[in-house]
Amino acid sequence: MDHHTRPDSVEGLGQFLRSRRERLSPVDAGLPSAGRRRVPGLRRDEVATLAGVSPGYYSRLEQGRELSPSLRVLEAMARVLQLGEEDKRELFRLAQPATRRTKRPLRVERVRPHLRQLIESWTRTPAFIVGHAQDLLATNALAEALYRDFAQHDNVLRMLFLDPAAKTFYRNAERAKLRAVADLQQSAASTPEDPRILELVGELSVRSPEFRSLWAREYTRVPPYEVKQIHHSGVGDLELRHEALSIRSAPGQQLVVLQAEPGSPSADGLALLGSISAPEVPHQQNPAYGA
Repeated sequence: MDHHTRPDSVEGLGQFLRSRRERLSPVDAGLPSAGRRRVPGLRRDEVATLAGVSPGYYSRLEQGRELSPSLRVLEAMARVLQLGEEDKRELFRLAQPATRRTKRPLRVERVRPHLRQLIESWTRTPAFIVGHAQDLLATNALAEALYRDFAQHDNVLRMLFLDPAAKTFYRNAERAKLRAVADLQQSAASTPEDPRILELVGELSVRSPEFRSLWAREYTRVPPYEVKQIHHSGVGDLELRHEALSIRSAPGQQLVVLQAEPGSPSADGLALLGSISAPEVPHQQNPAYGA
């Protein structure tokens, strides 16, 4: 038998992962030091969080119960465990049966022109379209005005966990964060090797301890949508019904609509927001009065 071929490659992969995470300290991985630990190195849930996979999935890898880690997952593991070139080759050798699979192409998300035109025609209702990783792909003018307190309108999770504006904008920020994380976990479960999700989870795990803690949990279902209670710096408190509609022509994308109860103070607030954020129309002088 070739000495490079092992019948216990799956078990060898688990032992390899375990030994490398035990060598890496939390500080080395960019995590805050938590003082004295019961086990050396990183915990399983910490490796899983930094790699953008669920704790259960990573546990199955170490236990030899996961037989098909993808190239994307292996690349993420090599990055998190800070493997050198020799160790990285060993990681891929141990997972050789799985690396023969076809590489998944990068997922490019685009909004169909008619959908963009649809939401732009809604002048009294904030609306936007999010992708499978909760990237904001398109927003109408009122949604732009609604979220103007945030430095960037690029990704729902980045806005929630990395922008200080979220603390005052959301009157129940904890609930919004729980739902956003559970939604992302659902997407990650169906496409564990998705490069955009791996990138996003890796960034948030390093930059936000709160996200890292929430991501390590196992969610059985996504919490239901409900009324959003927010505080806008320009128009005050608003209560808006939150509806997310799946777009059948673009799997993974959702149309999000925020509506105020007709005749309510929130409806008045949205109307005010629309008026103060509307672009100014250049004044045209009446030619009868001359220049």
